[in-house]
Amino acid sequence: MPRNKPLVLAIAGFGTVGSGLLKVIKENRDSIIARTGRDIVVKSVLVRDLSKPRAADLPEGTVLTDDPDVLINDPEVDVLVELIGGIATAKKLITSAIKAGKHIVTANKALLAEDSHDLFAIAEEHNVHLTYEASVCGAIPILDSLKQNLAGNQVQNLIGILNGTANYILSEMTTKKLDFDTALKAAQELGFAEADPTLDIEGFDAAHKLCLLTRLAFGVEYPFNKLPVVGVSKIHPKDIEFAREFGYRVKLLGQVRNVDGKIEAGVFPMLVHHTLLIARVGGAYNAVRLEGNACGPIFMHGQGAGDLATASAVIGDILTIARGATPNNTGYVKQVLPLADILAPEDATSQYYFRVMVQDVPGVLRDLAGTLAEQDISIAQAIQKDGIETTASVVFLTHEARAEAVHKAVEGMKEKGLVLEEPVFYRIL
Repeated sequence: MPRNKPLVLAIAGFGTVGSGLLKVIKENRDSIIARTGRDIVVKSVLVRDLSKPRAADLPEGTVLTDDPDVLINDPEVDVLVELIGGIATAKKLITSAIKAGKHIVTANKALLAEDSHDLFAIAEEHNVHLTYEASVCGAIPILDSLKQNLAGNQVQNLIGILNGTANYILSEMTTKKLDFDTALKAAQELGFAEADPTLDIEGFDAAHKLCLLTRLAFGVEYPFNKLPVVGVSKIHPKDIEFAREFGYRVKLLGQVRNVDGKIEAGVFPMLVHHTLLIARVGGAYNAVRLEGNACGPIFMHGQGAGDLATASAVIGDILTIARGATPNNTGYVKQVLPLADILAPEDATSQYYFRVMVQDVPGVLRDLAGTLAEQDISIAQAIQKDGIETTASVVFLTHEARAEAVHKAVEGMKEKGLVLEEPVFYRIL
């Protein structure tokens, strides 16, 4: 038996992750005790529907309830593990638990990215942990690494594959030459995508995670509603294939970097050269690459979702609390961090990939190049692909260009009648 008092948990939500958490606690009990000197006891589990069949059995003595007050008002409960998701209900529950003196472990990236400003202040006031490793990249310990092992660094840039669903879809489109809808259906059949996949495929899930990474890596709050976000639902197999011809892979990436004291961040489909490690991350996996001024480049890769992968991160936070560590919720002394000094999105610079459909007539490449040159954009490489009858696809890569200039060039192509359909363009990492 452990020498110290058991750490008593109440779990809110008993879906995939909650079931996985109980499994990890049961299977790894001896290791947990050996590492912390304490047992972990689950006293109560909050669910919405008591009659719903459960994927896992509750431990003996654990109470199943649909009343939040059972968890909040129990003086024996040390930690509330919030796994219900959503924003309003979860925030109310977490706030009540903090005020009752309970530590918090959560996987709720949406809440933490969109409406957590006052939660950290309340947690500081009550001297409790508000931990959230499981909210970003599942089993990859990126948040704790930023708070602890990499805390002596100034992070210069961070980029990641932050959504496994989108990465699986793009991987299937690349390796099996599927169109988007077919790849999405395959992801749904395997359980990698929800029935309503909007958050995943339109980039919002990755954006939530990027806000949290920005907070820990740069010590600032980047408002979720100001973050530029583009998803993968409009990616065409043509662009996957043309990117390969240039030696690139298409990935949905979240990126944040310091540009002369301003923070540039966003979620976009990007072309990544095949020689880079992050280009080789396939399936539903996640990855993060960051560079610090002392540590240099670091690359982390692992399962980004799933019952046990997420439960692994949850149990890591629980063990931190069990060891009696001082709360370190934001990784900084100040728990309420300043707003980021945001680089205007139009001032962001990158190389770009373009695909335009044109009439296959003499001078069209010259006119396209001239339109780009008007915005100080130069072409690095170009190829022309035959289209239907008298049309052709012109595909080119540019040198570094401002986002505003790229958008003006696209408008110029349309105004001059150079293109037959909406031009396609993506950033290049």
